Amino acid sequence: MSSGRPEPDQPLYTISVAAELAGISARTLRLYERHGLLTPQRTEGGTRRYSDNDIARLRRVAELVASGVNLAGIRHVLDLQDENTRLRGSQPAEGE
Repeated sequence: MSSGRPEPDQPLYTISVAAELAGISARTLRLYERHGLLTPQRTEGGTRRYSDNDIARLRRVAELVASGVNLAGIRHVLDLQDENTRLRGSQPAEGE
């Protein structure tokens, strides 16, 4: 049975909507892309599309920027968080 909610990785939002949802400008969003902080999916015509997971990642980036972390540091933090998530997903829970 479908909950009617899109999958968190489903690309739904244009750059302007994604920027608004994340509380940043489209220009800043493009800067974050250039620094490898996220990679949106693209339509056949090349239009960027962002998912709910992308929006959450953008909000995390904004939090780190606000706390004084530079973009290189943010990339490192996000890479470590991604690796941690990947490792937790591949390991059985305690007691299994």
